[in-house]
Amino acid sequence: MLLAVAAPACGTLPQSRMVAAVRDKITDNHFTLLSHWIPRQMKIALLSEKYTPDIGGLAISAGRLARLLNSAGHKVRVFAPTLSLPASEKRTLIHEEISLTRFGAHKRVDDTLVDWFELLVAEHQREPFDILQAYFLPQAGFVAAYAGKYLDVPSVVSARGNDLERAVFDPSRAAHIFYALQHASAVTTNTTEMVRKARALIPGLEVNLIPNSVDAAHFHPLPKNERLAQALGLRDHLVIGFVGELREKKGIHTLLDAYTQLNKKLPVSLLILGDVRPGSDRQVFEAYQKENPNSCIVITGFISPSDLPQYYTLMDVLAIPSLRDGLPNALLEGMACGKAIVAAPVGGLADVLKDGENGKLVSARDTEMLVAALHEILMDETLRLRLAIAARETAINHFPLQKELDANLALYQTIMKPLA
Repeated sequence: MLLAVAAPACGTLPQSRMVAAVRDKITDNHFTLLSHWIPRQMKIALLSEKYTPDIGGLAISAGRLARLLNSAGHKVRVFAPTLSLPASEKRTLIHEEISLTRFGAHKRVDDTLVDWFELLVAEHQREPFDILQAYFLPQAGFVAAYAGKYLDVPSVVSARGNDLERAVFDPSRAAHIFYALQHASAVTTNTTEMVRKARALIPGLEVNLIPNSVDAAHFHPLPKNERLAQALGLRDHLVIGFVGELREKKGIHTLLDAYTQLNKKLPVSLLILGDVRPGSDRQVFEAYQKENPNSCIVITGFISPSDLPQYYTLMDVLAIPSLRDGLPNALLEGMACGKAIVAAPVGGLADVLKDGENGKLVSARDTEMLVAALHEILMDETLRLRLAIAARETAINHFPLQKELDANLALYQTIMKPLA
């Protein structure tokens, strides 16, 4: 569903010829995902607090890992809570060739965790698992580590960002995080900053860095979708893009302030592929709209991953002014689509981007720096093209799907029990 929010006519500027140049200079890496590390089929239980079609980076990343493991010939079963079912009710279906069991979450977290644990134990007794893999520490990580010890099955827990940035400061969740880190067979995360934070909590902890990956065959440069641009009121506008749920952590104040200043200098639109988080962040946005009735801001609502590449074609620059972050899928998707990136060097953004080479880095919360970087890129098509080409090269060469798959399989090999 598309919701166009305030799209008055803005001035016309020449469109970039970037797509053809990016396509000409960089070819896609097409490959077959193979299991190089494990000679036999594994049975893997994947636990995640969110899973597709849930919205958010955790759901996207968990879904990607499940598909990668399945593509390599391993049997994956996903277990994830949901608010869409009555408490304790469970439902199993085949989603993208993967067995997905959703069970109704309770109002009390401990009741949900009991159901999760007992479900995992029952399914293991019916058809034993070789590996328990969990994404996000407070709930999934705790259950996987506890069940792994109880069942004598190796467990892998993966810190994804908010678990070590925020949840660890919540006394009601910190104990579960510490247990997961201390008792899992292996710990992974997707950024060097998360490695440091995990080791700060548990000195001497071995943490495996496995960055996110991107399907560069699906996310690739395309010509601007003029029909879509016209439908959204963006046909003749320079466009700043943002992808995800706009909220305080993602830099909502900095982004809106920067957009306001830029819109006074040149006609530009802000395209939000996603939505604004309900609550205080939505109140901030609505107050902004009232104060700036002539702004050109478009909010799309949720966009299916299959449709996202067409929406990326509408952007001239992708802004990621996060205050804190993991390794955003939007960053790698935008880079693979050949977009110039402006971002704050926090979390995994600092791992991926080199200022002036494959993107522009600006200090978090620094509106003036963000305005200057966005203005420079929007007004300099040559710079935009150079950054776009380098961004896609980075995505293809350093963050392919096969690399994420191989890293996980190599880790499984080190902790798996030998065949009887």
